[in-house]
Amino acid sequence: MAAAAGPRRGRLGREARASLAAFLLGASVAALPVALGSPSALLAAPGLRGRLALALHVAGVNAALLLLYPRPLYKIAVRACFLGFAFGCGLLLSAGRSAWRHFGWYMCSLSLFHYSEYLVTAINNPRSLSLDSFLLNHSFEYNLAALSSWVEFTLEKLLFPELKQITWLSTVGLLMVIFGDCLRKAAMLTAGSNFNHIVQNEKSDTHTLVTSGVYGWFRHPSYVGWFYWSIGTQVLLCNPICVVGYALASWRFFRERIEEEEITLIHFFGEEYLEYKRKVPSGLPFIKGVKVEL
Repeated sequence: MAAAAGPRRGRLGREARASLAAFLLGASVAALPVALGSPSALLAAPGLRGRLALALHVAGVNAALLLLYPRPLYKIAVRACFLGFAFGCGLLLSAGRSAWRHFGWYMCSLSLFHYSEYLVTAINNPRSLSLDSFLLNHSFEYNLAALSSWVEFTLEKLLFPELKQITWLSTVGLLMVIFGDCLRKAAMLTAGSNFNHIVQNEKSDTHTLVTSGVYGWFRHPSYVGWFYWSIGTQVLLCNPICVVGYALASWRFFRERIEEEEITLIHFFGEEYLEYKRKVPSGLPFIKGVKVEL
């Protein structure tokens, strides 16, 4: 529920601490070039020594997680570590001068987005925290969209390599990604302990209507952030087909999601929400929300 919140905030519990340690452990792959005394192009042209170092790093980190955490925490840690490893690999690609540099930016953006979803949920609402909070299994359509963007990038890189070297356009995409992710996380933190990835159908005693902060700008700032983040990832990759596809698919998804959520919010808060709805826009282009007939 994006617009309902209670005043209490959770502390950094053991799940959050385990995930943060595992994420940083995975991201330590970025230090391999220093340890090997080799350039940062470890992933672009790894060679036998580089491949062996990567394999040993993965095996060593996984062994450490198995030794450090019991099974429930291990499930959390291994996912956080995977995202950290992807973030570290993204840093390595970004530091090099290969044609995969902008894909490194994308890897950092994608992995940090998913990990921070878990971490902020752990801080805000530990009662709703689960493995699903990473959003790694968000939906079949979401995973298909990600795979499509990787396929498009790879094919266009092979067929039109100059298309993937438009640094100014990738920079615009990176700025969109940063803006979108920061806006979404600001919305989650502002909403507080009752922010939930799943639309709630029952009002709890702690639910209040949040209209301050980023909710004074948009009625659905978390969706606005995710919308521009998703499009920004494809601008970053210079994927013309997926830019259009992501924009249309995301717009349709959030239009339906907002209408569904606002029916619940009107049921929860009545005239208070209707007045808020009249004053504050949804934040997404051409989406006005659910229509209310008086």
